[in-house]
Amino acid sequence: MTDSLWWYVALVVLVGLERVAELVVSLRNAKWSFSHGGVEFGKGHYPFMVVLHTGLLAGCVVEAIVSGRPFDPRLGWTMVAVVVTMQALRWWCISVLGYQWNTRVIVVPGLGRVTRGPYRFLRHPNYLAVIGEGIALPLVHSAYITAIVFTLLNAPLLAIRIRTEETALGTVLTR
Repeated sequence: MTDSLWWYVALVVLVGLERVAELVVSLRNAKWSFSHGGVEFGKGHYPFMVVLHTGLLAGCVVEAIVSGRPFDPRLGWTMVAVVVTMQALRWWCISVLGYQWNTRVIVVPGLGRVTRGPYRFLRHPNYLAVIGEGIALPLVHSAYITAIVFTLLNAPLLAIRIRTEETALGTVLTR
């Protein structure tokens, strides 16, 4: 493997470790939410989301190795900047939502909708981070097929996810 490919695999592993950190935070927040009367919605789509996001990481590495495409510095470094920016946005969302943030859709009655931080500008800024990363991470090392497949599979999942969150917030927050 080339040096650029080793660095790319290291980047994908770092993103994977970031995902593990998210899951740790998510489990802590779920425990807190359920202890405060939280209600979970949309359990059916969650396993597909886990498989899709795991597939993104695996697809990045496999396609980069199998395709043998060289690292394109102009595209690659631009996409690294996008990946880093999307990680910053994701953690901004996590920090602003606090215990209300989760990888699952769990709503605690009475807490209300968060409208500060990135939520001042977008209703679902975390999904902007997901979309941006799903395109940028594969393109760091020209894994075009992974970027396209993830984006096409992620679009209907996000539609379901956003609809589920909106319904959940409308149902629980208006009680």
